[in-house]
Amino acid sequence: MTDSRIATARLGATGPEVGVQGLGCMGMSFAYGPSDADESRATLERALELGVTLYDTADAYGAGENEKFLSPFFRAHRDELVIATKFALAIHPDDPTRRIIRNDAPYIRQCVEASLKRLDVDVIDLYYMHRRDVNVPLEETVGVMAELVGEGKIKQLGLSEVTGEELRTAHTVHPIAAVQSEWSLFSRDIEAKVVPVARDLGVTLVPYSPLGRGFLTGSFAKAEDLTADDFRRQQPRYTGENAAANAALLDPIRTVAEAHGATLGQIALAWVQQRASVHGLPIVPIPGTRKPSRVEENTAATRIVLTEEELALLEPIASKVSGDRYADMRFASAGRE
Repeated sequence: MTDSRIATARLGATGPEVGVQGLGCMGMSFAYGPSDADESRATLERALELGVTLYDTADAYGAGENEKFLSPFFRAHRDELVIATKFALAIHPDDPTRRIIRNDAPYIRQCVEASLKRLDVDVIDLYYMHRRDVNVPLEETVGVMAELVGEGKIKQLGLSEVTGEELRTAHTVHPIAAVQSEWSLFSRDIEAKVVPVARDLGVTLVPYSPLGRGFLTGSFAKAEDLTADDFRRQQPRYTGENAAANAALLDPIRTVAEAHGATLGQIALAWVQQRASVHGLPIVPIPGTRKPSRVEENTAATRIVLTEEELALLEPIASKVSGDRYADMRFASAGRE
């Protein structure tokens, strides 16, 4: 395995250069069953050695526990990396097991102060609106975020799961550096409207779940393979008949992987990375992992170039996927386009 550092891409028109692949850190504390803290720390260090400099978390991941877990690593390497975190998913006042979406000014200010404290930093490099509250005008939400830039609490603005129209609206209030949305061989809905707008505005796309939450790697074939507390058990495309139908869609990925002497996950990531040249905009996917060996595998995928014939073989997959990516699609951009 080569130790070559990955290439870089810019976050937005004026943002920092980051590794062309970032790291999703959610699973180190939340959502995907038990994790080993020491192995997760080793994963963070190995990622940085390989040129991964964008680290993605959120206040909702483990109710702030993920930010706390990452804090020592961030402090130790503050000048070498870019910290991305998010606000908007609040605990329901009457049911601590449920989430509600809040984009109002008092809540945003409360969230940024709490994240700064948990992360133990003076400024957040990239601050995302995690989800859109349609009851709050987007101009108001982005306006508050812009004020936080002026106050020196955040540097760059990001949005997650917004429509193309919402991105245009937000960008008129303050430049948006990055849009985070699900984008993979299984999830391509953002290509219709969000991607063209991002390209026009000079916004970087940050695909989350580029490995289909692990399904595209072949690491599990159905929700029942996962631990009882695994978030993926709630997602329609990984359950029942949907899971069986979707497992069959991995066959063309296997064919391409064999031709490259690569893993399924590497081909899935190479496809996402290659969207940058296909669509003409910077793309920094954030595959999540808790193992150093997986970071090595994932970053190596940035050096795989798929042929036109291979891209054509993979092209039909998304149109054949069974089941939505969330049980409730109202809070994803595709549910509002």
